[in-house]
Amino acid sequence: MWLKPEEVLLKNALKLWLMERSNEYFVLQRRRGYGEEGGGGLTGLLVGTLDSVLDSTAKVAPFRILHQTPDSQVYLSIACGANREEITKHWDWLEQNIMKTLSVFDSNEDITNFVQGKIRGLIAEEGKQSFAKEDDPEKFREALLKFEKSFGLPEQEKLVTYYSCSYWRGRVPCQGWLYLSTNFLSFYSFLLGSEIKLIISWDAISKLEKTSSVIVAESIHVCSQGENHYFSMFLHINETYLLMEQLTNYAIKRLFDKETFDNDPVLDDPLQITKRGLEYRAHSEQFKAFFRLPKEETLKEVHECFLWVPFSHFSTHGKMCISENYICFASQDGNLCSVIIPLREVLAVDKTDDSSRSVIISIKGKTAFRFNEVKDFEQLVAKLRLKCRAASTQDDGSTEVAISSDSTGLSENFEEQPLTFPKECSKTVNTEALMTVFHPQNLENLDSKMLKEKMKEQSWNILFSECGRGVSMFRTKKTRDLVVRGIPETLRGELWMLFSGAVNDMAANPGYYAEVVEQSLGTSNLATEEIERDLRRSLPEHPAFQSDTGISALRRVLTAYAYRNPKIGYCQAMNILTSVLLLYAKEEEAFWLLVAVCERMLPDYFNRRIIGKNKCALVDQAVFEELIRDHLPQLTDHMTDMTFFSSVSLSWFLTLFISVLPIESAVNVVDCFFYDGIKAILQLGLAILDYNLDKLLTCKDDAEAVTALNRFFDNVINKDSPLPSNVQQGSNINDGKSNHAKVDITDLIRESNEKYGSIRYEDIHSMRCRNRLYVIQTLEETTKQNVLRVVSQDVKMSLQELDELYVIFKKELFISCYWYLSCPGLKHHDPSLSYLEQYQIDCQQFRVLFHLLCPWAHSANRDSLALWTFRLLDENSDCLINFKEFSSAIDIMYNGSFTEKLKLLFKLHIPPAYTEVISKTSSKGDELSTEELLYFSQLQVSKPADGKETELGRKSPEKGKGKIDIQAYLSQWQDELLKKEENIKDLPRMNQSQFIQFSKTLYNLFHEDPEEEALYQAIAIVTNLLLRMEEVGRKLHSPASSAKGLSSVACDSGPSEGNTESSVKKDPSSPREEHQWSFAFEQILASLLNEPALVRFFERPLDLKAKLEKAKSSQLRSRTKM
Repeated sequence: MWLKPEEVLLKNALKLWLMERSNEYFVLQRRRGYGEEGGGGLTGLLVGTLDSVLDSTAKVAPFRILHQTPDSQVYLSIACGANREEITKHWDWLEQNIMKTLSVFDSNEDITNFVQGKIRGLIAEEGKQSFAKEDDPEKFREALLKFEKSFGLPEQEKLVTYYSCSYWRGRVPCQGWLYLSTNFLSFYSFLLGSEIKLIISWDAISKLEKTSSVIVAESIHVCSQGENHYFSMFLHINETYLLMEQLTNYAIKRLFDKETFDNDPVLDDPLQITKRGLEYRAHSEQFKAFFRLPKEETLKEVHECFLWVPFSHFSTHGKMCISENYICFASQDGNLCSVIIPLREVLAVDKTDDSSRSVIISIKGKTAFRFNEVKDFEQLVAKLRLKCRAASTQDDGSTEVAISSDSTGLSENFEEQPLTFPKECSKTVNTEALMTVFHPQNLENLDSKMLKEKMKEQSWNILFSECGRGVSMFRTKKTRDLVVRGIPETLRGELWMLFSGAVNDMAANPGYYAEVVEQSLGTSNLATEEIERDLRRSLPEHPAFQSDTGISALRRVLTAYAYRNPKIGYCQAMNILTSVLLLYAKEEEAFWLLVAVCERMLPDYFNRRIIGKNKCALVDQAVFEELIRDHLPQLTDHMTDMTFFSSVSLSWFLTLFISVLPIESAVNVVDCFFYDGIKAILQLGLAILDYNLDKLLTCKDDAEAVTALNRFFDNVINKDSPLPSNVQQGSNINDGKSNHAKVDITDLIRESNEKYGSIRYEDIHSMRCRNRLYVIQTLEETTKQNVLRVVSQDVKMSLQELDELYVIFKKELFISCYWYLSCPGLKHHDPSLSYLEQYQIDCQQFRVLFHLLCPWAHSANRDSLALWTFRLLDENSDCLINFKEFSSAIDIMYNGSFTEKLKLLFKLHIPPAYTEVISKTSSKGDELSTEELLYFSQLQVSKPADGKETELGRKSPEKGKGKIDIQAYLSQWQDELLKKEENIKDLPRMNQSQFIQFSKTLYNLFHEDPEEEALYQAIAIVTNLLLRMEEVGRKLHSPASSAKGLSSVACDSGPSEGNTESSVKKDPSSPREEHQWSFAFEQILASLLNEPALVRFFERPLDLKAKLEKAKSSQLRSRTKM
């Protein structure tokens, strides 16, 4: 590798480097201790340790070339190499291309300048594309060399960044280097002859967290496959941790949720990931989450500035964040003031001429925002004007247009939205919230509750007059205080739309809902069946859902969403949430609110591909348990099992407390949720446990604790609710006499904010990432245990061997997806399928595993054997096999009896497994290319026996993507129970071409065996005997005999492969009218049993455990070779 020329003092270097070659201008040196017998003794050990601690390139590149200037002690290092071959290439290039030119120069200075310029040019050309995005390309280039040489990973593995740190080996810290790449966390250290090399794949990490102890102030804890690893002494530990967190999350998305990952425009190419790109993505995700923007938005620019707050008469310092379609501002404390300005609302962007460097943005509704002290404000104004021009179909608003324009407010625009629908759709979609239809306010009869409601409305109107109304309103501490008190009934739908960001989705997609409703009408699938089943269970006590109006609206919204997002479809609890949304929002608004909840605010709750159905809220439940441990330690100490909190809080998270609280109280919780997100639900959950702490500490079991919490929920009231008594679910309880004190929901929410309001969004995000790892790995472990339980009944392998085999099987599936953009391997992964069908491999992946694990993989035709084995196992012809099928073949090869192994080999050489294989590239011999392998694996071969099994396989209920056929499941289960052991008499006969290939395979299996000669002799005897038997049988049918030639070939050929091949070539040319001889399995078995050498070969015990260990250690290396 060419190096950026740097000065080296040769006098000091001679102690560590030895001269290999030299000429007038260049010197080739070797590092002391490298290539010497015994590693160079103590000197070599000390030099190696020094290289590792000081991060010297010499550790991985022990050869170097220096440029020397005559009569000078200062040399320039210009190249390094990992081995003699690499450095010799550089030396030869210098002699051929540089040496002749240097003799032309008159001065030594000119020579040095020329060499430096040439080397820099070579480096620039070499790294033009690879390192252009790195902060320090030269250092990164050297680190990449060390990474590649230390770990030997495939060249496609992309190094993202690297850090100096210590790895704790027991109680001893080992100084070394941590390398973070797209698929692996790697660490390397070399101290006094002790080398530490650690490679952990991101997808195997179950815990990633920052920890501290008495010995180490701060460290990063990584848990992988039950092993704990600690890294400390980072220069920037927070930066390192965040990058590790992002790379882990990236791997989890790509491997466990590939469908979502493929739609991600930022990280869809693993080869393009950089440290800067990951940091940018993290900021962008945080930006979208904080301002509740559509998921398509990405953060483009950030400017520090001051925003003038007119109603407070002061400027607040913060950051202006700009995306494709929005200008947002947040003050530095986060809660003081924030603003969202959609470009669709902007009429004009102006700048001031004074020294304030101000940008003035005018929007519809005669409102303007003034940003002061903006750096590069002139360029910013120009950019924003271009953006506004592109975003608006109207003329770019001048000040005159902004003043004369009589634009309506946002709420008025919502009223007019349904008018843009097609005429036939406007009849089917409700344009009013159900609450206004079923409970219109009686303005003549104002009781005390209605007066309080009007006072609330007046408070909000005062806020609107100060802060503005609509999407671009100022959001301040006063806004939060009003939300905590409860949003008035008449404003609830409008403010839910604003705070959730659903208003932006709806504005960007006019008419979308009506189209989806039309397209989804009449569709019938599993989701629509579940929706129909749950419609009458959604707030059944509310009058709105006792009528066709409410039920029809609920059906349309849920069916439309299932049609829009088939990946989620419909999940339990969506009906309860949607029914409440329909009470306060118009039908289209309720649809977009549901989109905001499922896809942005609670993305993991309804994502079946990541978490699995009915396990939606596991991640946030784990976060909740962590918060309980932090804030209510006495409760944690009392409870023996923390899973109690998961089971009791499931409905809290899934329905946002709607299913456990009276409707009049639950809507206040939903108010806070749309303003604060999941933080509001977590805070309220902690407050409820805190309120009931004394009762819970006296409970003796879980049932008693559940009863105490249910009694508490029954006594939560909303004393200010204006809803009629026939709607309020808590009214009957309130009227009766109860010994338990009533708790007002407003007080409870206020208390949750006061006690637990210090919980930050960033902390919740970090806890979510951390617990998502734990939850996914726990579910993966559950899947593995269920698979092993099913498979262990049918194989002779021990559970430990089966466990290790499963790990290798799944790892191969993941490895094949590490470096390829369009790898189809994981598109078949779907947690909603049965455990056995969740992971399946194709023929290419099977070939790799066959080479690693099969005891017959040394055979010359091993690719053909792998292909035939795959075709035999792929009973349903979908070109995929699951772990049960895979393990059954491995089990026979290692633990099967002589008869079972021979039967397997026999079946590999008859249809449907057997197909004639001819490689297109003769230079490779029997080796098949990936394209050939996939072609032959899909080739259909007619099976002589009855094909009922194949038909049943094709109708396997797991393979279908539509409605699950329960009858097919039951039928398949019954067939498996009744399935008897295959009778050898049922096997079809083997024809002559198949028998010749069978004989050839046996010859290949015996190659390099200790009893090779005896085995070859035995197989020749058996072949001769079988052919003579068949010849006798043929003479009974016909006096003509054509088997003599073939008989003599079999007798005389012995172990010669050439003769066998010639016989294969002769076979197809034999006349069609001649009788085709064939053999039954019993004949072959009986003949082989007469040869003790053959019996010993197949009954010889094989060490599967050693093979598995070797396969685990070489699985990555085999991929490197490929």
